[in-house]
Amino acid sequence: MKFIGVPLRRPGFNELTAAAVMGSGLWVLAVGLAHVARMELTKADAGALLLVMLWACVSARIGIRVGAGGRHLAANLIVSGLLLAVYEVARGLF
Repeated sequence: MKFIGVPLRRPGFNELTAAAVMGSGLWVLAVGLAHVARMELTKADAGALLLVMLWACVSARIGIRVGAGGRHLAANLIVSGLLLAVYEVARGLF
Protein backbone atom coordinates (compact mmCIF):
# COMPACT_ATOMS: atom_id res chain seq x y z
CA MET A 1 0.00 0.00 0.00
CA LYS A 2 1.15 3.56 -0.67
CA PHE A 3 0.30 6.88 0.97
CA ILE A 4 1.04 9.92 -1.24
CA GLY A 5 3.70 7.88 -2.99
CA VAL A 6 5.35 6.52 0.16
CA PRO A 7 5.34 2.71 0.29
CA LEU A 8 4.02 1.47 3.62
CA ARG A 9 4.76 -1.81 5.36
CA ARG A 10 2.80 -3.72 7.95
CA PRO A 11 4.69 -3.86 11.25
CA GLY A 12 4.43 -6.81 13.59
CA PHE A 13 3.05 -6.76 17.11
CA ASN A 14 6.52 -6.56 18.67
CA GLU A 15 7.45 -3.61 16.47
CA LEU A 16 4.29 -1.72 17.42
CA THR A 17 4.87 -2.49 21.08
CA ALA A 18 8.44 -1.22 20.85
CA ALA A 19 7.23 1.94 19.08
CA ALA A 20 4.62 2.57 21.77
CA VAL A 21 7.17 2.11 24.54
CA MET A 22 9.66 4.39 22.79
CA GLY A 23 7.02 7.05 22.13
CA SER A 24 5.91 6.97 25.76
CA GLY A 25 9.50 7.22 26.96
CA LEU A 26 10.21 10.16 24.69
CA TRP A 27 7.04 11.83 25.94
CA VAL A 28 8.12 11.41 29.57
CA LEU A 29 11.51 12.88 28.64
CA ALA A 30 9.92 15.86 26.86
CA VAL A 31 7.52 16.57 29.73
CA GLY A 32 10.39 16.29 32.20
CA LEU A 33 12.52 18.70 30.18
CA ALA A 34 9.61 21.14 29.96
CA HIS A 35 9.19 20.92 33.73
CA VAL A 36 12.91 21.51 34.35
CA ALA A 37 12.90 24.45 31.93
CA ARG A 38 9.88 25.87 33.80
CA MET A 39 7.75 25.85 30.65
CA GLU A 40 4.02 25.94 31.24
CA LEU A 41 2.59 22.71 29.84
CA THR A 42 -1.17 22.21 30.20
CA LYS A 43 -2.86 18.81 30.25
CA ALA A 44 -4.14 19.43 26.73
CA ASP A 45 -0.65 20.28 25.48
CA ALA A 46 0.79 17.19 27.13
CA GLY A 47 -1.91 15.03 25.53
CA ALA A 48 -1.22 16.49 22.09
CA LEU A 49 2.50 15.95 22.59
CA LEU A 50 1.89 12.31 23.55
CA LEU A 51 -0.22 11.77 20.45
CA VAL A 52 2.42 13.24 18.12
CA MET A 53 5.28 11.36 19.84
CA LEU A 54 3.45 8.05 19.50
CA TRP A 55 2.66 8.74 15.85
CA ALA A 56 6.28 9.65 15.13
CA CYS A 57 7.50 6.35 16.55
CA VAL A 58 4.80 4.26 14.84
CA SER A 59 5.29 6.02 11.51
CA ALA A 60 8.95 5.06 11.49
CA ARG A 61 7.90 1.42 11.89
CA ILE A 62 5.44 1.57 8.99
CA GLY A 63 7.98 3.10 6.64
CA ILE A 64 7.45 6.86 6.90
CA ARG A 65 10.90 8.26 7.61
CA VAL A 66 11.06 12.05 7.90
CA GLY A 67 14.68 12.22 6.74
CA ALA A 68 13.96 10.21 3.58
CA GLY A 69 12.57 13.06 1.51
CA GLY A 70 9.76 15.50 1.00
CA ARG A 71 7.00 12.95 0.51
CA HIS A 72 7.85 11.23 3.77
CA LEU A 73 7.86 14.58 5.58
CA ALA A 74 4.55 15.55 3.97
CA ALA A 75 2.97 12.22 4.95
CA ASN A 76 4.12 12.65 8.53
CA LEU A 77 2.83 16.24 8.71
CA ILE A 78 -0.53 15.33 7.15
CA VAL A 79 -1.20 12.50 9.58
CA SER A 80 0.08 14.51 12.56
CA GLY A 81 -2.21 17.38 11.59
CA LEU A 82 -5.20 15.08 11.22
CA LEU A 83 -4.51 13.45 14.58
CA LEU A 84 -4.24 16.83 16.29
CA ALA A 85 -7.45 18.04 14.61
CA VAL A 86 -9.34 14.96 15.81
CA TYR A 87 -7.83 15.42 19.27
CA GLU A 88 -8.97 19.04 19.46
CA VAL A 89 -12.49 18.17 18.27
CA ALA A 90 -12.71 15.35 20.82
CA ARG A 91 -11.45 17.68 23.56
CA GLY A 92 -14.09 20.22 22.60
CA LEU A 93 -16.89 17.65 22.73
CA PHE A 94 -15.98 16.28 26.13
